[in-house]
Amino acid sequence: MSEKIAITLTVNGKDYPISVEPRRTLADAIREECGQTGTHIGCEHGICGACTVIVDDVPVRSCLMFAVQGEGKAIRTVEGLADGGGLSALQSAFMEHHGLQCGFCTPGFLMLATAVLEREPGINDDDLLDALASNLCRCTGYQNIVKAVRAVAADARAR
Repeated sequence: MSEKIAITLTVNGKDYPISVEPRRTLADAIREECGQTGTHIGCEHGICGACTVIVDDVPVRSCLMFAVQGEGKAIRTVEGLADGGGLSALQSAFMEHHGLQCGFCTPGFLMLATAVLEREPGINDDDLLDALASNLCRCTGYQNIVKAVRAVAADARAR
């Protein structure tokens, strides 16, 4: 067993001083040491996207990043999307357009889509589909996920 390293992760604006082994993944640290269990762990190989979080405004697979790499960075998880007691526009759109079924992939899709729409609010449809194609869903057939994200993107373009 490796010696633990003391780090501080800043997750959703809150500092979490924790001790982790150097090989501990960011996904595991977020869930187990920081208590933010909305980040799901699926394949643990960076393929499915269930563990997607936003690190310094970039969507990353937290199963492929070490927790020690997250020190000094702003980490956002699905728990950080809601504004106080209200859901974000994207979370609401997922509900309105039935963009979730079992919900396992939902946090990863929400974080990926949030980062994409923040970076490029006027994203065209082809680029949006390319971005969303990097995450996997085993239940919905993607149509309603795409509808939800398109609705939020269209609203952003209209503003």
